[in-house]
Amino acid sequence: METLSIARSFDGTQGVYRHRSDVCQCDMTFAVFLPPQAKDGPVPVLWYLSGLTCTHQNVMDKGEYRRAAAAHGVAIICPDTSPRGDHVPDEKDNWQFGSGAGFYLDATEAPYAANYRMASYIAQELPALIGANFPVDMARQGIFGHSMGGHGAITLALKHPGRYRSVSAFAPIARPGVAGWSRPAFEKYLGTDEAAWRAYDSVLLIEDGHRVPELLVDQGKADGFLDDGLRPWLLEEACRHANIPLTLHMRDGYDHSYFFISTFMADHIAWHAVRLGSS
Repeated sequence: METLSIARSFDGTQGVYRHRSDVCQCDMTFAVFLPPQAKDGPVPVLWYLSGLTCTHQNVMDKGEYRRAAAAHGVAIICPDTSPRGDHVPDEKDNWQFGSGAGFYLDATEAPYAANYRMASYIAQELPALIGANFPVDMARQGIFGHSMGGHGAITLALKHPGRYRSVSAFAPIARPGVAGWSRPAFEKYLGTDEAAWRAYDSVLLIEDGHRVPELLVDQGKADGFLDDGLRPWLLEEACRHANIPLTLHMRDGYDHSYFFISTFMADHIAWHAVRLGSS
């Protein structure tokens, strides 16, 4: 693991790191914010998964999470959104596929299957690296994310019961298998047999019996992707049928941007902190 940068912030440290990923067969970059409480012992971990076109950098620059994370004593881990490199297959002119658009799944179709294994990377390889190198308590993990990352956070939590004590999302893609901006990517990564897509669809995972203790979702009513890409009412209906407590905030006037995310970031971190036993 290589340290790319370290900066002091709110008496904690914001670091950026790079390592060789065996899972994704490329170098991967990620960010870690350690709150000041980490000097005294392991702190809880909160994973933040970013959306389409993003890297680890977007939420670092615009998410405004460090003040709240420092106040509550929570480490924030910000992975990249996809494998990257000259040898990694990509579609340079398609922002909804390839680099920046890994959809937190394990691809099964050539030529993408060798590198696009973000589900295994986030669930297995990167946690092992984090646990071995940082003062964190891996028994107290939460996960959240935005848009594609909200989809990833919810699906990972549903498929790994007991691992994440808390899960929330900003404007998650509720049904990526039918949404206009994700269905083509699913076909390329997973093939045309839609039965294979169920493992990466929050609504269908809930229909298939997967559960989380509760969910928190914030969604802007002025989000231009609301009707075609996001459709939180489908997640709301699935949770109601499955008796999963869902707190869904529909926020007047807010769009899909980091202006929206940063407005409610502190609320989400405080919500997770309670469930992670750090507040």
